[in-house]
Amino acid sequence: MASLTQCLFFLVLCSLHYSLVNSNNFNQDFDVTWGNGRAKVLNNGELLTLSIDEASGCGVQSKKEFLFGRFDMQLKLVPGNSAGTVTTYYLSSSRDRGSTSDGLRFELLGNLIGDPYIVHTNVYTQGKGDKEQQFYLWFDPTQDFHTYSILWNPQIIIFYVDGTPIRVFKNMKSSGLPYPNNQPMRVYASLWNADDWATRGGLVKTDWSKAPFIASLRNFKANDACVWEFGKSSCTNSAMPKWFSQQLDSTSQARLQWVQKNYVVYNYCNDIKRFPQGLPLECTFN
Repeated sequence: MASLTQCLFFLVLCSLHYSLVNSNNFNQDFDVTWGNGRAKVLNNGELLTLSIDEASGCGVQSKKEFLFGRFDMQLKLVPGNSAGTVTTYYLSSSRDRGSTSDGLRFELLGNLIGDPYIVHTNVYTQGKGDKEQQFYLWFDPTQDFHTYSILWNPQIIIFYVDGTPIRVFKNMKSSGLPYPNNQPMRVYASLWNADDWATRGGLVKTDWSKAPFIASLRNFKANDACVWEFGKSSCTNSAMPKWFSQQLDSTSQARLQWVQKNYVVYNYCNDIKRFPQGLPLECTFN
């Protein structure tokens, strides 16, 4: 009888663990970390709105830490003239690590009505970023929700927009280059002002007469992501989820090439002026 009771208790714990990660409920999955009430959870936890005015923006972070996973979030950006504002969705390791933290970033740049919107990406390893790639979006991200995803496993990092891969960053073990594979990360989202650089290099400033600016988020998913608790990961070698060894198939590679050919705004791996002594070594592999 005791063993049956223990088994049932274990199943309940597993169920609770799964629901916490896959509940799609912002009240259960996230904490508001800054913004003095500007981040609001609505519709019984199904919708998160982030707002910014001249005084401040706002941000949230996941309650759980993860070491590898696939993370999806649907975002609808600030409508109207949103130049200067930046809506972020990203993963980052503990800020206590300071100069050695890792991170995987989506930064969605606001713009003037009618101008194309840019998604800015970056990969941080051991505290060092400087791996920026920017892309025009092939739709208006203010009109409806679109899904922004990060797949992070021990071999590869893939950034997706609506299921289309836009960027790949590979683990280059043989080269000795750092890769984010041993620091658990939380999921973050924020809305903040960056009119010193975001729109046309800072030429277009935020029009605060249009404030507050509001972005909306929904349907966060971290399906089967490896939760980090008590100094270890919930994933085991005997039960690895599908994404743990996922690579790009031929169809996804073709979609990636389509994006790289038609929508790249900036790629640090093509910036010879920035790296006169030679491009970073990872550019050869990625």
